[in-house]
Amino acid sequence: VEGAGSRRSCWSSSQLPEPNIWILQLPSDMEKVLSCFRRSPEAASRLICFPWAGGGSVHYARWGTILSGSIEVLAVRLPGRESRSRDPFFRNMLQIVDEVLPLLLPLLKEKPLALFGHSFGAFACFAVADALKRRHGVEPVHVFLSGASAPFSEIRIKAPKRSDQSDGDFLRWLTSIGGTPPELLENPEVLKLFLPALKADLHVVENFSYGKPDVPILSCPLTCFDGREDVPHDLQAWRDVTSGEFTIRMFDGSHFYLKDP
Repeated sequence: VEGAGSRRSCWSSSQLPEPNIWILQLPSDMEKVLSCFRRSPEAASRLICFPWAGGGSVHYARWGTILSGSIEVLAVRLPGRESRSRDPFFRNMLQIVDEVLPLLLPLLKEKPLALFGHSFGAFACFAVADALKRRHGVEPVHVFLSGASAPFSEIRIKAPKRSDQSDGDFLRWLTSIGGTPPELLENPEVLKLFLPALKADLHVVENFSYGKPDVPILSCPLTCFDGREDVPHDLQAWRDVTSGEFTIRMFDGSHFYLKDP
């Protein structure tokens, strides 16, 4: 599939975005999708955070305080959770891109904007950055990807599918990777609310296909993070998506190292 210019698009044909003329959504729509727990009008830049599978925007609430007033933190709130609990879950990555992308365009015109995503959120983060570049010729000032192999890496392609597992097998796997409070996993009522969102997000990422690019799509800096005790991820493969500076930083902890104080 041919993309713009001589660059080959790496989206699978079923996910290839059609050209769009974006109509900017109303502020109420922006507030529905992008949550900001600490407004910082004087901040020099913004950081848009994408949640992990089953996660919500609230997990990034404290980041606005930690990063002080120099960076305004906004978090993506996906359907099926928090104030959007009645909205149907997304079924593919293109739906996430099509919802988030038009909301970022006006923000990009105001001040520098960076993107961060962890695990499932890393794929959503990259898909949005990729679409920003290919559709509009713009990029974030930095992309931060955490806890995930590149979508075209062998480790990721061979990873077992989890979203179609029985609840019992799924919970055993979830317990093994850590990061989810045991009291939550042992509460049937909470699981009824938590598992559908988690499985829906995993369905999205497990069906997200992106081939290794012939040339880097991005030119902005890209930084990968991971926990030293997490299962191995092919972070180095992300190097192929940008011609900009590429760095890897490891932290103590497992998959959810970023939830530690």
